[in-house]
Amino acid sequence: MNVEVESQGKVFNLDSKNPLSINQILNKLEIPPSTVLAVYDGAILPHTAIIDDDIRLELIVVSSGG
Repeated sequence: MNVEVESQGKVFNLDSKNPLSINQILNKLEIPPSTVLAVYDGAILPHTAIIDDDIRLELIVVSSGG
């Protein structure tokens, strides 16, 4: 399967023969999971969601502070 990830104007591609969770995808791309929301087709996916087919995800950077 091919996972295409768009984040801050950049596109990353990740190929895998096995299903992956959003957390695993983010870790493989060295993106801290706590810093982003994963969006597919307008819906936010939990980081525990398992991806087992070709997909294009958009990452929305979240920040916190005061």
